[in-house]
Amino acid sequence: MHKTLRLILGDQLNNSHSWFSEINPDTTYVLMEIKTETDYASHHIQKVVGFFAAMRQFANELSTLGHNVIYFDFEHFDNKHNFIDNILLLVEKLQITQFEYQLPDEYRVDEIIKSLIKLLNIPSKSFDSEHFFTSINEFGEIFMGKKTYLMESFYRKMRQKHNILMTGNEPLTGKWNYDEDNRKKLPNKHYITPPLTFQNNVNEIVSLIKRKNIKTIGNIDASNFIWPINRTQSLDLLDFFVKECLPNFGTYQDAMTPHEWSLYHSRLSFSLNTKMISPHEVIEKAVEAWQNENLKIEYNQLEGFVRQILGWREYMRGIYWHTMPTFAQLNFFENTRNLPSWYWTGNTKMNCLKHSIQQSLNYAYAHHIQRLMITGNFATLAGIHPDEVDKWYLGIYIDAIEWVEITNTRGMSQFADGGIIGSKPYTSSASYIHKMSHYCGTCYYNKNLKVEDKACPFNSLYWHFHHKNESKLKQNPRIGMIYNTWNKMEENTKIAILNKAEEYLNKIEEL
Repeated sequence: MHKTLRLILGDQLNNSHSWFSEINPDTTYVLMEIKTETDYASHHIQKVVGFFAAMRQFANELSTLGHNVIYFDFEHFDNKHNFIDNILLLVEKLQITQFEYQLPDEYRVDEIIKSLIKLLNIPSKSFDSEHFFTSINEFGEIFMGKKTYLMESFYRKMRQKHNILMTGNEPLTGKWNYDEDNRKKLPNKHYITPPLTFQNNVNEIVSLIKRKNIKTIGNIDASNFIWPINRTQSLDLLDFFVKECLPNFGTYQDAMTPHEWSLYHSRLSFSLNTKMISPHEVIEKAVEAWQNENLKIEYNQLEGFVRQILGWREYMRGIYWHTMPTFAQLNFFENTRNLPSWYWTGNTKMNCLKHSIQQSLNYAYAHHIQRLMITGNFATLAGIHPDEVDKWYLGIYIDAIEWVEITNTRGMSQFADGGIIGSKPYTSSASYIHKMSHYCGTCYYNKNLKVEDKACPFNSLYWHFHHKNESKLKQNPRIGMIYNTWNKMEENTKIAILNKAEEYLNKIEEL
């Protein structure tokens, strides 16, 4: 008798996958809560809970439909707490004759499965996850023979290939990109519709985490877990976004305020990254909303969102599989400093960092500009080792899976890849932070000062970073003006700025 075992990973909760189109009594599905997955980073408790809760619901859904499902919860008596031993156990116990799996999204897990297959004495077969717009190898094919990988070029090819916001081979409005329309600060006294959150009771999982001493960071309300844990809730969040948030999404997508944690962002990344919903249906829903005259959604709002899903998300995955495992070791600036301990607590006098970090600890979430231009910006300016930055980002956010985390962190944020993803380091002084946020007004530090007492650390660190890395950056055409400005400063001024930066770096734990 032919008996098949199919492995479902925690980020493969796609009930539309062709695997589930028919029920086969000789096919068994397995999902696992295992120690190797909880322990490879210091995860936010909401991240662990979110994955466990979503996996449990998905397993129950499959069982209800009539599929054979084995679920290794964390305390299951047969659970060996790693993929290889659990699969080997089941192959022997169930007399399995074929092992099947969906292609993992993480290089780390892919390597584990390759090791597993070598140990199996039965045939194995891989399947596409049927989630992304692109295949794993498509990125390399698009950029074959090219020295640079421009996201805009990739985005346009995706628009054309999938006929999204297109008229024939041309963009719908004659213009590809509306990014310049999407950089406004949130006006004072601007009313934002409260975010849709859920009231999932996850007390059982939180008790498990405590009982088994699973190391986590961050905070959680176990009676009111706010994130979607199944497809129905994910679709509800998508519906809320297109109706309540998309009309203002693009305009304020870069805005930051200490008074709101989600603004007009979709917060769909966890649902997408676990595959409870697909990027195809997310874009279709957004386009339908734009076409609905009653919702009055301007085109720049829609295009900005489509670019994040069809462009940036797929592009990051393409970079990941095209460059791993080398990408994970890149350290262009040769940074060595440890991450300040207040990244794990939010106990800093810098208001922008305090709010962005505390928000991350409370919600396992911060939007892309908080990640890029606050926490990431400071880490770049301070010369933090990219390994340290990676560990923090991978652990603290509910949507952080390595394929999307490391490319955004080590690449876009830290420029540790030397320009594979971004054409310049994304750094700024206090002026940009003040321009895009309401953080500076109540800060202990003064955004207008560079070297005086209580001068904003971002100001001196900004110039210190560029001075220190001039040999690596001075030929970069996008930041030539920075060095022109720096070189025109009086020598005494430059020395004072550099000394102030060194003072701050020496007492970085006290900032």
